[in-house]
Amino acid sequence: MTTVRLTTGQALIRFLSAQRTERDGVSHRLIEGCFGIFGHGNVAGIGEALLSASGDLPYLQGRNEQGMVHAAAAFARTRNRMSTLACTSSIGPGATNMVTGAALATINRLPVLLLPGDVFATRVADPVLQQLEFPGGPDVSVNDAFRPVSRFFDRVWRPEQLPSALLGAMRVLTDPAETGAVTLALPQDVQAQAWDWPAELFRERVWHVPRTPPDPAALARAVAVIAAARRPLIVAGGGVLYSDACDELRLLADACGIPVAQTQAGKSSMRSDDPLCVGGLGVTGTTAANELAGVADVVIGVGTRWTDFTTGSRSVFGDPGVRFVNLNVAAMDAAKHGGVAVTADARAGLVALRSALRGWAAPSEHRERAASLSRAWQRTVETAYTTRHSPLPAQAEVIGVVNEAAGSSGIVLTAAGSMPGDLHKLWRTGDPGSYHVEYGYSCMGYEIAGGLGAKLAAPDRDVFVLVGDGSYLMMASELVTAVQEGIKLIVVCVDNHGFASIGDLSQAVGSQRFGTSYRFRGAGGLTGGGQLDGEYLPIDLAANAASLGVAVLRVATIDEFRGALAAAQGADRTTMVLIETDPSIPAPSSQAWWDVPVPEVSELASTRAARAQYQLDKQRQRPLL
Repeated sequence: MTTVRLTTGQALIRFLSAQRTERDGVSHRLIEGCFGIFGHGNVAGIGEALLSASGDLPYLQGRNEQGMVHAAAAFARTRNRMSTLACTSSIGPGATNMVTGAALATINRLPVLLLPGDVFATRVADPVLQQLEFPGGPDVSVNDAFRPVSRFFDRVWRPEQLPSALLGAMRVLTDPAETGAVTLALPQDVQAQAWDWPAELFRERVWHVPRTPPDPAALARAVAVIAAARRPLIVAGGGVLYSDACDELRLLADACGIPVAQTQAGKSSMRSDDPLCVGGLGVTGTTAANELAGVADVVIGVGTRWTDFTTGSRSVFGDPGVRFVNLNVAAMDAAKHGGVAVTADARAGLVALRSALRGWAAPSEHRERAASLSRAWQRTVETAYTTRHSPLPAQAEVIGVVNEAAGSSGIVLTAAGSMPGDLHKLWRTGDPGSYHVEYGYSCMGYEIAGGLGAKLAAPDRDVFVLVGDGSYLMMASELVTAVQEGIKLIVVCVDNHGFASIGDLSQAVGSQRFGTSYRFRGAGGLTGGGQLDGEYLPIDLAANAASLGVAVLRVATIDEFRGALAAAQGADRTTMVLIETDPSIPAPSSQAWWDVPVPEVSELASTRAARAQYQLDKQRQRPLL
């Protein structure tokens, strides 16, 4: 047997460079690069291996370990999960900084490969710097925190364990039903240890991503339920996009006259100007989608995991006899709500459904009603986009200008605060993948790092990052990587002096926006009962961005904003456009409810009133079994 003598770190990098995916005859490189921040634990092992690889696996310099995982997840989403990036960190805080990113990737079903450094396998120098000493188990390190947020976890205690760990990792990364964060913890002494590896380990390996067809019996059960429907509704989730099933979704909807609502991850699976597209569903959805959901007798979920925002905390579906058909590649998601489970690839399943339903269609008045509701909502969107407010514009006005500038091919990207909800309601989608909102974890700080990853994956598309001042202050550091690599992002920073979304929620539950504004502490000080209700803090976000090497344009009006956005599109470098908005002007209401428990007892009249309303709203909630 031919062998190659390499360190474990060198063998790892050489193996990753040779992995590919294939679906529908199209091949992709699985791991297209490696983000890293070096410290003890990876600098002498993986760091040296990346240097020795001479570009076989491009290295990208991260600024924040959480941020680089977000970038990798956004890259994978933009590539429909066929390619991703690896991320390496030192031991200790460098590793645990990646845990949040791992959770985001796993919750959103996005493949990322994490390579945290770890303690000495030999324990010869224990306890090393940054080592957790767990009295009940000396083999436990901080990297065990990755176990519950990873779809696959292994620690490579000896070099000969590496091949099986790598094959297991690649299997999960390329499995559409099981994918998420994959973590290989690498003790630092093992990384540097040499071994004679079989040469076949480094040959090009193709991981075939299947289009699993539906079980005929399950398909027959689903068809029987759908064919009996009078008011059916399709709910398109992220799985439609990941399986390249947008055309099949449109063909099924049109052939059967079934309106299509969309989750956050599924938005852009249909164009907004399609008469059967009724927009976002649930808490952040449209009145068109929610009205149809309220009377639907059959709901067909395609590639959705049915989160509480999508279902209005299980209150949006009002028909007492509503039935569910769930088409999903993941059996866990297909079985939700006691529906007919069709475990299959979204595209393969939609093709099979359309064939089996040939000749059947919902009543024509159902199609007509959906189109009428959709037109009415688009008029609401137009009003929100074009109504001018002063002295500060509304966030909806800002979104309208960005929507116009992005056209059908630009990618809009955000994650947390009030922006995702407003976008889900208002954004007019064009091409598939043009809408990129991370709402599985809704992680503050994802926006700029995610924008970097999306742009790396789609260099020919403009990426518009919409970020609030709260998220910007949490993590803007990956702007430096964008500048370093000459990657152009268009960052729209909306300054509303605090956490606007959670402020609205705080008001709704009777907590009076407590702790949600960026203000000085008032009379009495910290120990004398003073509240954070003084003047706004003098935070200069533009100066901060400029200090990181970003071009910055400050604007005050919507007309100025439109001009600045055009200038940012024409620039050849990352540009941030900063605009202040009025957080008190809401986007149009979805008329849906979200279950956020309110204290049962309180001395505050506002909280007591909110509790009374909560008890009324709670009556709308149904088990959906």
